[in-house]
Amino acid sequence: MKTQAKTIVMVAVPGVQLLDISGPLDVFAEANMQAGYEAYRLLVAATGPGAIRTSSGVRLMPDLRIGRDVDEPVDTFLVAGRPNAADIQVEAALTDWLRRRAPSARRFGSICSGAFFLAAAGLLDGRRVTTHWAVAGQLAERFPQVSVDSDAIQVRDGPLRTAAGVTAGLDLALSLVEEDLGREIALRVSSHLVMFFKRPGGQMQFSRNGEAELAGRSALQELQRWVAANPGLEHSVASLAKRMDLSPRHFARVFRAEVGITPSSWVEQARVGAARRLLELGHKTPKQVAAYCGFANADVLRRVFVRHAGVTPAEYRKRFAGLATERSRP
Repeated sequence: MKTQAKTIVMVAVPGVQLLDISGPLDVFAEANMQAGYEAYRLLVAATGPGAIRTSSGVRLMPDLRIGRDVDEPVDTFLVAGRPNAADIQVEAALTDWLRRRAPSARRFGSICSGAFFLAAAGLLDGRRVTTHWAVAGQLAERFPQVSVDSDAIQVRDGPLRTAAGVTAGLDLALSLVEEDLGREIALRVSSHLVMFFKRPGGQMQFSRNGEAELAGRSALQELQRWVAANPGLEHSVASLAKRMDLSPRHFARVFRAEVGITPSSWVEQARVGAARRLLELGHKTPKQVAAYCGFANADVLRRVFVRHAGVTPAEYRKRFAGLATERSRP
């Protein structure tokens, strides 16, 4: 039996990422098609008058402005993200409106860095959330009362729904369709939009956070380049200190002071980075990658790789094989 359409309001700030808006809206629109009736009424709310200029330059004409009450009950509020959301001052009018309106809806949430706007309104306090891996640390640091899961694609915490970066907004919207209209409709939506019904793995497989980067004085950076170019050699503190003509204790102290982590942690990051690149080429098995990158065996590689990337080497190769080749093309 048909029910009254659920009103979904997508909140868009100036500079919004267009896909944060259009992706979820297309999922809900496809759900209307698959259901055969208007299950969702879709509205875009802006913070100011006129068209919204998105981060890509495309202009989006909103249906309403924040601060003005919607003339009907709102089922779901979703706040879209924008580039550099962590660095901008959130308008008081937006936080006041979100604080007043979002909790009155059945559900509310964010896409990507839209979490910063909800956090600024105090709506994430004491809750578990996710956001784009690149800004998850900033969200956690700025709002310590919020529990940030930097690996999750999407998180559900009571009435709150949060999604990771950009395309994860489609995953979130699809999960809402499944909640509202059932698994069969959601499966048909995912099929027609050619998207995962349940995306495998988390964000860490896409993240390059934690990869070894050159740091410290020039002599230390030369040592780091040598380690990265030769990941399969022994790189104990003693051997690295000898190469620098320093005592192991003094070398470890200098390295940590200038690079920010221990030599062994940096070496592990460098080996995982080398393993990622080999797996992306897709020519070597995990066993061969382990040997080339200095891991004792494939099991050790697997444990370390899962800790850094969130997926096994075999899963990573399956999803990203060919990526390194594409990057090397002019």
